[in-house]
Amino acid sequence: MTEPAPRALVVDDESQMVSIVSFALETQGFETVGARSAETAWRLLEASDFDLVVLDVTLPGASGIQLCERIRASYDTPVILLTARGDEDDRLRGLVAGADDYQTKPFSPRELALRAVAVVRRTRGRRQAIATLANGPLVIDQGRRTAHLDGVLLPLSDVEFRLLTVLARHAGEVVGWRTILNEVWATAETMGGRDMIKTTIYRLRQQLGPAAERLIVTVRGSGYLMPRQEDDGPPAR
Repeated sequence: MTEPAPRALVVDDESQMVSIVSFALETQGFETVGARSAETAWRLLEASDFDLVVLDVTLPGASGIQLCERIRASYDTPVILLTARGDEDDRLRGLVAGADDYQTKPFSPRELALRAVAVVRRTRGRRQAIATLANGPLVIDQGRRTAHLDGVLLPLSDVEFRLLTVLARHAGEVVGWRTILNEVWATAETMGGRDMIKTTIYRLRQQLGPAAERLIVTVRGSGYLMPRQEDDGPPAR
């Protein structure tokens, strides 16, 4: 079965650079979408799935480094950073933020496109290995962003899906408030954060029905726990 064309989000405050990078990627079979600010890029990421983000470090408002950190906290989408600054500190900041690769301007568009192909190929292979989380009757497909309980698709919102995935990823462990805030909402701000978590947990429990009692346990003063479940039958489809 032929895989769909990879989709890339190109983020740069210069429209000419967006066009240059997009054209180079399209010659390698990518579909591209452009954005000129971190805020616009984030809205696009929340609204659609991308296989790659090519991101300039210097952006109006939030920097490319900050956006990279935010992406890494919520998604496994690979990031290639573009920077006009060739110093080592800048490159290291990008890699620490979670970038998969970087290119220093000026760069060869063809080399960038070939690097993009290699990064996406590696990521797709890794996703195939870790895409499915199964815990008893609960099966989460991270690639398709779907969750099934006893074979029935759960109509989850994006934030509900992210929270359920975090709990399933840490099955058998207590997940603290700060970890949930960081991995689901990409924030360490606790003021009002617990209320957000409690509200989302309440909605999740409604979606899970009777199974919620054994899938989501409140650990007072600490956070939440998804106990490991015994297999209740074949994996949901």
